[in-house]
Amino acid sequence: MLIRVDPRSAEPIFEQIVFQVKGAVARGEATAGDKLPSVRSLAREIAVNPNTVVRAYEHLERDGLVVRRQGAGCFISEPVEPPAEVRGEQLDALMERTVTEAFHLGASPREIRAALARALAALEFTKGGKRK
Repeated sequence: MLIRVDPRSAEPIFEQIVFQVKGAVARGEATAGDKLPSVRSLAREIAVNPNTVVRAYEHLERDGLVVRRQGAGCFISEPVEPPAEVRGEQLDALMERTVTEAFHLGASPREIRAALARALAALEFTKGGKRK
């Protein structure tokens, strides 16, 4: 898994790492059981403090996306879906945040719908709502 960060971005580096790992899983580039780079090797590769990588990995573990195995490292975990009502609430909050940010970019509702359609197409969802 290739992880790249932009030190000039307003988004904190640990969040960039988290989003890239989540993106790799969503695109099927990383699957359950895949090992993440060690904290030291990733920190060295992207030239950040190891504590930044630890923070990202802790966030991913808290979200249930990775599991830490003592002495072996961090691995992508089996997907666990929250209950439908919780998932609905989280999705609504995420969409509200996204639409608000898009509004401040000056995007129209039509542009927002088109961007969502492109993002969904990039993940290649099947009719059942699951990734292919």
